[in-house]
Amino acid sequence: MSDSNPSILSHVSLGTNDFAKAVAFYDAVLGTLGCKRVLDFPNAVAYGKQFPEFWVQAPIDGQRANVGNGTHFGFIAASKEAVHAFHQAALAAGATDDGAPGPRPQYGAPYYGCFVKDLDGHKIEASFWDESAGGAHGV
Repeated sequence: MSDSNPSILSHVSLGTNDFAKAVAFYDAVLGTLGCKRVLDFPNAVAYGKQFPEFWVQAPIDGQRANVGNGTHFGFIAASKEAVHAFHQAALAAGATDDGAPGPRPQYGAPYYGCFVKDLDGHKIEASFWDESAGGAHGV
């Protein structure tokens, strides 16, 4: 990764209590955003466009995975259509709707996104920042 990379994160990991189902879910959902599996291990899979940024895994300590209250993970979508595709794929794969695709002016005029809860109850988001909508950055 070069100094020109705009990301501030190396990666994020989510624990799951049903690894096979979680991997099938994220294979279907993240594909709508142009992401793919970039690393596979017996109890962990990493997704990204070029390098491992988002991991799904069985907890290393052998305990049950649990959901963090107030925690969610947002994925970048390339368009409003990609936000809709993410939402539809997630619901079709068993997610629970937690906010249909649409603008959320409280996040800034350019924001367009959706929220779902995955099979383990983790809140995930896909959002598109529509520069043509104007407004200041900030979520």
